Amino acid sequence: MPLFPQATADHEDSKPGDLRNAECRYVSLDREAMRNALRLQLDDDLLCRMLIDERPHLFAESVVFIAGNIVRRQRDIITAIESVIAMPAYQQRVLAYAPETAQFIPKAHGVFFGYDFHLSPKGPQLIEINSNAGGALLNVVLARAQTVCLDPAEANAVQDIKQVFITMFYEEWQAERGQQPLRSIAIVDEDPATQFMLPEFLLFKKLFEQNHINAVICDPSELDYRDGMLWHGDTPIDLVYNRLTDFGLEAEPLKSLREAYLAKAVVVTPHPMAHALYADKRNLTILTDEAALQDIGVAEDTRALLLEGIAHTICVHKEEADALWAARKQLFFKPAKGYGSKAACRGDRMTKRVFGETLQGNYVAQTLVKPSERQLQVENELVDLKLDLRQYVYRGQTQLTCARLYQGQTTNFRTPGSGFASVVVVVATDK
Repeated sequence: MPLFPQATADHEDSKPGDLRNAECRYVSLDREAMRNALRLQLDDDLLCRMLIDERPHLFAESVVFIAGNIVRRQRDIITAIESVIAMPAYQQRVLAYAPETAQFIPKAHGVFFGYDFHLSPKGPQLIEINSNAGGALLNVVLARAQTVCLDPAEANAVQDIKQVFITMFYEEWQAERGQQPLRSIAIVDEDPATQFMLPEFLLFKKLFEQNHINAVICDPSELDYRDGMLWHGDTPIDLVYNRLTDFGLEAEPLKSLREAYLAKAVVVTPHPMAHALYADKRNLTILTDEAALQDIGVAEDTRALLLEGIAHTICVHKEEADALWAARKQLFFKPAKGYGSKAACRGDRMTKRVFGETLQGNYVAQTLVKPSERQLQVENELVDLKLDLRQYVYRGQTQLTCARLYQGQTTNFRTPGSGFASVVVVVATDK
C-alpha cells in the first residue's frame, strides 16, 4: 500500500505521474518537523541526529507522484512472478545453482522482499528483486514527517503499518515454532555500527522491544551455537532478522549462525533459500526467457506479462564477448549475487578493462531501462533526479510502496535532494 492516501486527477491518463513529477517542484520535507516528531516518538536525540544530520540525503526533499494504473500493473507483475516462484519446476532450476545452505527448506517465508521497478514508456519494468530490502521502517518515519503538496491534511491520514511488520515477524516465528512465545530477536549484520542503515536497525530494536521482545543488534561473530541453541552472550536467540549480504551464510565468521540455522536451532529470516528463489539475478534470465517459461509450464497470459514487465536479462558468457560488447550501450551489467548496485555498471559507461572483469565473473546483462525523473528545486537550483519504485512484499502482498531519488547511474543516498521518497498515487476522476 502507498504510504499516502490517493490524490486525484481529472483523468488518470491526462495527468500521468511522470508529468506531475516534472511540473511539481515543491520541496515538502519539513526537517524541523521531522526532528520534533522523532523526539516525540522515539525520545532519542542520537537517533534523530543520525537520521537528519549524519545522513542528510537519506530522505528525499519531496514526494513522487505515480498513476494508479502504474501501481496496479506493478502488482500484477509481482503476482505473476510469485506464481512462477511457487512452481516446483522453477524451484528445481534455480536451486541447481544455489549454495548448499539454500537446499535446506525452512517453513518461514522471508521478510521484506523488495521488488524494484523503473518506469519505461511502455509501463513499469522490474529490474531486480532483493531478499533483504532495507528502508521499510525508515519510510514509515518519513511518511509521518512528510507534508503533501496536494493537500496538507492528507499527511495526517498516513497509515501506521508498524503493526503489519510485527505481525509479519510473528508469522515467520509461528511458521517454525507454532504458539511458542517469541522472546528474543537478533538483528544481524556485519559490523553494524558502521552500516549506513544503522538507524533502521535501531528503529527495529525499539519496535521489537515495544512489543515485549528482547532485541539486540550484533555482528554474526558475536553469536555462539552451543547446547542446541544460538546465543548472544548469555541471551538465547529465538529469531535472527538477517541483514547480511552473505546470502548463503557461507563465510567463516557466520559458522555459528549457519550451523544453528541448519540444525533448526534458530529461525532466520530472510534465509538462504529465500535469496535463491527470489533474488539471485540469474533467476531473471528464466523469468524473461519464453522458452524456459514454457518448459516449466507457465501459462501463456502469465508469460506475456512477465516478458513485458521484466527487463530482459541474460547470463554473461565469455563465448559471447563480441556480441555483448557491440550491444553494451543498451545493456546494464550486474553481478548475479550482487546487492545495493555494487559492481553494477551501465554498458555505455563501461571500459574495456571493466568489461573484461565481467566476463571473468558471474554476471548478468540486462536490457537498459532508463529511469524516469523527478525535478526539484534544491538549494536554489533546479535538479533533475532519477527515480525508481520499490514495492515491499510479504507472501505476495504489497505492504508499502516507496520511491528512491538519485543522481548518477545507481541509487546512492549522497546527492542533494536524493533519498527515500514517499509515493502519492494519482487516481482518475470523471468530470
